[in-house]
Amino acid sequence: MIERFEDARILMYSHDTFGLGHLRRCRTIAHSLVEDFRGLNILIISGATIAGAFDYRARVDFVKIPSVIKLRNGEYTSLDRHIDLHDTLEMRTSIIRHTAETFKPDIFIVDKEPLGLKGEVEDTLAYLKTRGTRLVLGLREVMDAPHLLDAEWKANGVMEKIDRLYDRVWVYGPPEFYDPLTGLDVPETVRSKMDFVGFLQRRVSSDEDSSHRPKGDYILVTTGGGGDGADLVHDVIHAYQNDPTLTCRALVVLGPYMPAKQRRKLKLKGGKIPYLEIIEFDNRMEELIAGAKGVVAMGGYNTYCEILSFDKPALIVPRVKPREEQLIRARRASELGLIDMLLPEEAAEPLRMADALKALPDRAPPSAKAGGLRLEGLPHISEIVGKWMSVAEPGRLSVVKN
Repeated sequence: MIERFEDARILMYSHDTFGLGHLRRCRTIAHSLVEDFRGLNILIISGATIAGAFDYRARVDFVKIPSVIKLRNGEYTSLDRHIDLHDTLEMRTSIIRHTAETFKPDIFIVDKEPLGLKGEVEDTLAYLKTRGTRLVLGLREVMDAPHLLDAEWKANGVMEKIDRLYDRVWVYGPPEFYDPLTGLDVPETVRSKMDFVGFLQRRVSSDEDSSHRPKGDYILVTTGGGGDGADLVHDVIHAYQNDPTLTCRALVVLGPYMPAKQRRKLKLKGGKIPYLEIIEFDNRMEELIAGAKGVVAMGGYNTYCEILSFDKPALIVPRVKPREEQLIRARRASELGLIDMLLPEEAAEPLRMADALKALPDRAPPSAKAGGLRLEGLPHISEIVGKWMSVAEPGRLSVVKN
């Protein structure tokens, strides 16, 4: 059943300072919603430098705000080094507020950062609350180590502001996998707003396949955005260099945010190995994962959803600092038997990495152990949005069921 809403509008915010995870998650949700609801228009505010490199469905568009990047030490800087970070944040804040005032959304969904980067969304949240917009905070199923998240949020009074500003908190995972606020002092008023909607299922586009997809069997090595993925690619190359019996073909996707010097070095080293094909970026990662015999990754949220969606054997080498999100997710998934995991120092041992790569294609897929761990996030979100829209202010929205 498809519902039609006349001129319904959803605004989404994705701060995007490191990697592609936030934008890709927002885009996935937006595409699912416009498929389910005709007449719905969605606008994504994004700081991703390559937001325009992705395809967007009809009635989904984006507003690009000046880019801020996160450094390896966790600090932020303007992408344009000639513009002060403070000035960049002022521009971003102004654009976000003006977009909200002009677009007049019925629902505003904020991805991961409750107040936005350095608080840049707080003013807009307060404004939209006065006009009756539904305010939703969307959280990954794993945010960070509890002590790190607790310290960060307490320093900025985040929990109290979530309680005061937001109507609902969507958790993009099932409660039996992980609670993103575990270990924090969560008021009951915030707990009562939380909906564990489930993982966000991915699917292959009906459009033309990726031009990078190899013919025949291959394993896929992906670093996500690639900003800190050079070590993983180096470890894979090192494994091939040290084990002549490692002959499975591999497609390596470096990621668009990998520094140019590291990209050149890895492409030069990997180009000497006949079993490796190395590319920089593909905006159709779903197709590459769907066609692979197995996946080697750092285990960010989106890649993990794709591994589950396409039921692929996976070897995860998680990032362990400055955030522990990937490590926590990998350990939990390994406990459940869904993936194999190597810590970075283990993956750096070439023969150990080679053994793991050789075993990967024959590993049981996640479905063999997943049990009731289903991917229900997108239909659950549509169900919630449909209920909200159906009881919206009379005259603002009308519903026609086809």
